[in-house]
Amino acid sequence: MNLDTLYSELTLPAKAKLVLLVLDGLGDLATPEQCYLTPLEAASTPNLDTLSKNAAQGRMVPVAPGITPGSGPGHLALFGYDPLEYQVGRGVIEALGLGVELKAGDVAARANFCTLDSSGIVTDRRAGRIETEVCEKLCALLSSKVKKIGDSQVIIKPGKGHRFVVVFRGQGLEGPLTDADPHHEGSAIPKVVPIHKESAKAKKAAKLVEQFYKAALPLLAGKTPANGFLMRGIAHQPAIPSFEERYRLKAACVAVYPMYKGLAQLVGMSRLDGCQTITEQFERYLAEYDNFDYFFIHFKATDMHGEDGDFEAKRKAIEELDSALPVLLRRRPEVLAITGDHSTPCALRAHSWHPQPVLLSSACSGSDKLDRFTETGANLGSLGLFEAKYLIRQMQANAMMFDKFGA
Repeated sequence: MNLDTLYSELTLPAKAKLVLLVLDGLGDLATPEQCYLTPLEAASTPNLDTLSKNAAQGRMVPVAPGITPGSGPGHLALFGYDPLEYQVGRGVIEALGLGVELKAGDVAARANFCTLDSSGIVTDRRAGRIETEVCEKLCALLSSKVKKIGDSQVIIKPGKGHRFVVVFRGQGLEGPLTDADPHHEGSAIPKVVPIHKESAKAKKAAKLVEQFYKAALPLLAGKTPANGFLMRGIAHQPAIPSFEERYRLKAACVAVYPMYKGLAQLVGMSRLDGCQTITEQFERYLAEYDNFDYFFIHFKATDMHGEDGDFEAKRKAIEELDSALPVLLRRRPEVLAITGDHSTPCALRAHSWHPQPVLLSSACSGSDKLDRFTETGANLGSLGLFEAKYLIRQMQANAMMFDKFGA
């Protein structure tokens, strides 16, 4: 029997509130340069410490051993969707998060403004993390000049900071395509090609991307620091079963950044928009407590500082969340899971394959008798090492949502 089918057959109606609190990129490495402490271990976290005393801990493999996930696969796994089975382009996620209503045949790309030198070499993949207002002006410029390529419409929408999306809307298009992003400084922007080389529709989409670069890059020439852009996650929207259908949980997302709103929307979660700080996100949870069974709350700063290699800033971000945590706990959910979607070690300045720590607190979780929530403690916890796609099942079990299997 298929395991998802078995879970569905055993699922009982929800009589509890479940919260998944994601500190993006939470996991890190203990290195000699930081006295063998991770940012989570170095942070002062009295509220997480209190939770940990009556919680279970463990580590999660986001995709498979040794595989480094993007944010899409990392979060889909947390939502219980096998990231190897449900592969979603980042462009689709970002476009949905920015409110773009994708149509059949649309191909979407997640884009970053970047800095190029005179030879076209990428010198800063994020253009110094330009302000959102600058991104909006640059997107308006591109939108006014590049509205159509051949028979395809070009839709450009700004996101936060240096991020934006590009959607190609026309006949006979599909993805996925390789990235127009070298993923590191010091290289030129690579040409995109279809991942499935036999697809004529993907070949047409790749040609569109190439023509878009030829039309758009000259418009940015002379701009400082954003005189170029990178594109990745170039794909069309796949069919995915809804979260409520799979788990019988009415779910809501409380996130700030468009991508994570898009991920939640992709699986049918309701978006609770308007929050800008983690305190505001927790307050929104309180206001909506009676309206949903499951809340996904996303905190971005830990990942951002990890990618910058800024240990102290990542530590402070964890302390910021910990300080706000009592707001959430005013209406403590019956099941609370706190984790990351992946690890973003400061030493690597990038996502990594290292298992992320997870804390699970409920009346049924028991206590691992750990005084703190840390990577070191999580290695000792009763949850052990497991695939992230099973976290939602652990949460359902702790919410008493499964009937007994067998006689």
